[in-house]
Amino acid sequence: MFVGIPREIKAGETRVAASPESIKKLLKKGLHVRVEKSAGVAAGFADKDYQMDGVEIVDSKAAAFSCEIILKIHKPTSEEISLLKPNVVLISLIEPFNQDGTIEKLASANVSAIGMELIPRTTRAQSMDVLSSQANIAGYRAVLEASTHYGRFFGMMMTSAGMAKPAKVIVIGAGVAGLQAIATAKRLGAQVEAFDVRAEVKEQILSLGAKFIEINVGEEGSGAGGYAKELSEEGKKKQILGLSEKIKKCDIVISTANIPGRKAPVLITEEAVKGMRTGSVIVDMAAANGGNCTLSEADKIVTKNGVTLIGITNFPALMPADASNFFGNNLVNLLSLIVETKDGKPEIKWNLEDDIVAASLVTHQGKVRWSKK
Repeated sequence: MFVGIPREIKAGETRVAASPESIKKLLKKGLHVRVEKSAGVAAGFADKDYQMDGVEIVDSKAAAFSCEIILKIHKPTSEEISLLKPNVVLISLIEPFNQDGTIEKLASANVSAIGMELIPRTTRAQSMDVLSSQANIAGYRAVLEASTHYGRFFGMMMTSAGMAKPAKVIVIGAGVAGLQAIATAKRLGAQVEAFDVRAEVKEQILSLGAKFIEINVGEEGSGAGGYAKELSEEGKKKQILGLSEKIKKCDIVISTANIPGRKAPVLITEEAVKGMRTGSVIVDMAAANGGNCTLSEADKIVTKNGVTLIGITNFPALMPADASNFFGNNLVNLLSLIVETKDGKPEIKWNLEDDIVAASLVTHQGKVRWSKK
């Protein structure tokens, strides 16, 4: 049984769905692997790094897509779907909320597609959760990106020529990316405050040495699966007002607030940006979904009202080697649920009662299984 690793073709993507390390784990399961030529080069993995018993380096995308199992970062294009064999297993990000016909095309092609963003946030599924593994990297890199655009020290610096005060950082949203951003900013010596509509994350914020911003929005902010839910219009107004006053007094904002399947909530107004000191920085990690800041632009770094707004939408691609390795290990762990090896021979076994499989299997046996709730 062969696993195909095609080269990613999405603009700006440097990651690959399998690192040499994760491929070794696939081989231990009795699987054979076909890697498209140069698939890992942008991530820092040369073709020779993949050369081991059981691995073929293939010259064409068609050869990589000719396998029984396909591992990818991004959902396939229409052209790539046409290369898939019937009954193939595709594991990648699918973007199910972006209803562009991809899911229907996969079903028509009789592809069993697993959407990695649909893996439930449970203890058992933690080792398969690509959203968490990539968000960790994104939160770390977002702070480093802010530090390169902020023309001052992050931490306090005392010299014979004078003293530099530590930067005042606010992190909005204390999910995986937000918590990593807090930890990274603290390690760099910044004074950090953080806000989240979910009251239960206050303890996590405090444990990292940051202060919790108390804003009474008048309602519960926790949603399904540990995510934040969308607030009422009145709750949004209270949240924006409370944050605006805080933002005007800080130097750097790292904003991570996202709601699955919905446009990112607007939390940083133009008025708040105008109130910030010249040279301040906002990293809008929700830029891909409309942005938390009204002035940020997706995939651009711009300066408005003297404030640098960073709208990078793919932070993990800026650290492709580790990001690819983490992503690849998540995929290997998921494969353990559907690939059973007996006497050295792997077989695909579907257990549709398994909670992880049931939640993430988007298409199967020619039908669309996933529906927007």
